[in-house]
Amino acid sequence: MKKLMLGNEAIARGLYEAGVTLVSSYPGTPSTEITEFAAKYDEIYCEWAPNEKVATEVAFGASLRGARCACAMKHVGLNVAADPLFTLSYTGVNGGMVIFVADDPAMHSSQNEQDSRHYAIAAKVPMLEPADSAEAKEFVKAAYAISEEFDTPVIIRMCTRIAHSQGAVELCDREEHVLPAYEKNPQKYIMAPANAIRRHPFVEERTKKLSAYGETSPLNRVEYGGTEKGIICSGTCYQYVKEVFGDSVSVLKLGMVNPLPVDIIKDFAAKVDKLYVIEELDGIIEGHLNALKIPCTGKEMFSPIGEYNQTTIREAFGLPQPESVSADTAVPVRPPVMCAGCPHRGLFYTLSKHKITCLGDIGCYTLGSAAPLFALDSTLCMGASVSGLHGFNKAGGKESEEKTVCVIGDSTGMTGHQQNPTTGYNIKGDPALAVNLEALCKSIGIEHVRVVDPYNLKECEDAILEELSVDAPSVIISRRPCMLLKYVKKNPPVKVNEDKCVGCKQCMKLGCPAISMKNKKAHIDFTQCVGCDVCTQLCKLNAIEKGER
Repeated sequence: MKKLMLGNEAIARGLYEAGVTLVSSYPGTPSTEITEFAAKYDEIYCEWAPNEKVATEVAFGASLRGARCACAMKHVGLNVAADPLFTLSYTGVNGGMVIFVADDPAMHSSQNEQDSRHYAIAAKVPMLEPADSAEAKEFVKAAYAISEEFDTPVIIRMCTRIAHSQGAVELCDREEHVLPAYEKNPQKYIMAPANAIRRHPFVEERTKKLSAYGETSPLNRVEYGGTEKGIICSGTCYQYVKEVFGDSVSVLKLGMVNPLPVDIIKDFAAKVDKLYVIEELDGIIEGHLNALKIPCTGKEMFSPIGEYNQTTIREAFGLPQPESVSADTAVPVRPPVMCAGCPHRGLFYTLSKHKITCLGDIGCYTLGSAAPLFALDSTLCMGASVSGLHGFNKAGGKESEEKTVCVIGDSTGMTGHQQNPTTGYNIKGDPALAVNLEALCKSIGIEHVRVVDPYNLKECEDAILEELSVDAPSVIISRRPCMLLKYVKKNPPVKVNEDKCVGCKQCMKLGCPAISMKNKKAHIDFTQCVGCDVCTQLCKLNAIEKGER
């Protein structure tokens, strides 16, 4: 039986069919759905870990016990997981272990577009890269076979287009993986220097064996067509190449992108007149060919920035573009914005009103940097707001401390509504221990802890100004659930009394998408307004009235 599946859903199906019993991940687009879909299989224990490092270590523990396991993250999450990854390369595995990393060329939802292939090269672990949903599922099963045969963790590189596009996937039965008896092996798994120094030669020898495996593996395949052009590619670039050229060119499709083969590339290069390398982001395959002294054309034609598509490939080769239909007028730009009723808005308005320097973090509240609030001064990476504030104030002194804050979410916001340590539920929605943020803050020595309702502007203002005046660390917990959650009850939309409104635009300073100006008067879009009543607190003329309950 076949089923239409997202790439991430196909990955989850592959985990099921491969007999995986544990998945520990940290959510991050475009990888999140892998674990969400895996959690639908009762045979797989799934969890959200506090971060990607912990997720990788949990998976290692399961592998040590002999179970097939996995963890998933986005590309910047692999930075966090790098510490265990590099040593995992030395220890190897007991049960098969696969790490899924989803890159985000063009930065659809990320702060950079790093190429995760560098990590596979640096850690000396194999990396596979599927080109569609069907391959995604099959590559998962291949990855576990490689992991256990070569005693190594395996990385599968996804990208936004493959993770979130759909394709037909053939469903197969689950192959149960029998848990073996546990045997202690300190020389292999205790990476003290005396043991680790013996494991490095193993890693180098393993790389040679993996390189030989790649020469004959069906993961790498040649599709001969016209020999005037030969194109080496992988992942989503393969789809673009096939759509543009069909069978008019010869293609070497690489499914294993680390280690890269040698003989199959040399043989392919000898059979085509001119060789091209098409790969998104960095010229890693091209660099491999350069080292082999195989002439090729790559980044001189194709940008190392952003993702490709059929149009960019046609342009690069000077091919005519197919006719397309477009609108007669330009579509207005619609930048991302905090939703109407977003609990972050009231707090950010207060910070902006008092011109308070604010170091930001990753999550929905990064949108507080946009007009008209302009409330944030930085967003670096997950968790960096607190440590960044510490450095900022140490450099700026007492004057800085009196007008500088940072913001950070409960597990940095969990923008996909995943459960986190404060919600009291696990990934399946079952009850779990909930962390009390007030008690947690006090347990680490912070005496000034208070809770505010971000819909109450006076409460926010009093708390912020009072805590900034205190010569000690303070934590203000802004507590309101996301308005998009199904259980959150919306209030009737507010309305504008046009007889009172003078068009002062004070309400527009909130940046609420439900508020606009119409005929020089404030206008409320009742289809968006959720009745948070924050705007009513700004109107000195009481022109914005609460909706009828």
